[in-house]
Amino acid sequence: MGVLDEPFVGSWAVAAGVVTRWELRHNFVRVFPDVYVRKGCSLDARGRACAAAHWAKGDGVLIGRSAAAMHGTRWLDADQAAEIARRGHCRPPCGIRVVRSVIEPSECCEVDGFAVTTPARTAFDLGRRLPRERAVPILDALCAATGLEPGEVAVLAAKHPGARFLNRLRTTLVVVDPGAESPPETHTRLLLIDDCLPRPATQLVIRNHYGEFVARVDLGWRKWQVAVEYDGAQHWTDPTQRTKDIDRIARIEALGWRVIRINATLLYHRPHVVLDRVRTALTTQGAQLNK
Repeated sequence: MGVLDEPFVGSWAVAAGVVTRWELRHNFVRVFPDVYVRKGCSLDARGRACAAAHWAKGDGVLIGRSAAAMHGTRWLDADQAAEIARRGHCRPPCGIRVVRSVIEPSECCEVDGFAVTTPARTAFDLGRRLPRERAVPILDALCAATGLEPGEVAVLAAKHPGARFLNRLRTTLVVVDPGAESPPETHTRLLLIDDCLPRPATQLVIRNHYGEFVARVDLGWRKWQVAVEYDGAQHWTDPTQRTKDIDRIARIEALGWRVIRINATLLYHRPHVVLDRVRTALTTQGAQLNK
């Protein structure tokens, strides 16, 4: 990518001779005061975080969703305001949320030249501030992207005994699982857990009687040979993918597994159907479940 293909400070670019004032006005769009992007460029969560850091001109630390984005977290909403911590009072422009706070040096790191909170501190902040159903998908993805373990966040939390909403954080950390590969997979897992079903394993590998790989399923219980698969739109609209899915499910079921397939409509509008089908499958396979 070129030097001007990402957000940049306009005054610095002009002073360095990289762009003229005329070009800045005509070929670029102002995102924040003195921060520009090339016309036609759409910012994702990471790009918006970089733009906010440029606006602060080094005086601040990216936190929350912005820090998560810098660490490579997927599935973040690009339209959410960028988040940054600064020492003093200031009035941020629309699209930037400023928290007046000082982050300890041990809880900061550098990513691509920008100051951001460490993965553990990022999870610590998000897990306290967001409701569990919103925090868990982000923390799942953050842990997957960085290798962060929930236990590391708990250790950091112990160093901040007076912080607000620690109970919310603890409730969130208990159900975090980096194995989730999309927010709907996380929501499916939470649905099952909240119905007091045994906690399923994520990305469960199924092998045949010779130990050969057969498939990997989104969620499941090896003990009872029950799998739960979340199918996105491509699983139903792409004929090639549809054929692969039919063959794959047949191979899994031939080994004695029960497979419950769900989509967005079932998950978000008819969750009781999902739970009934999972409970029936588990019971049929020998699980003793609480009523």
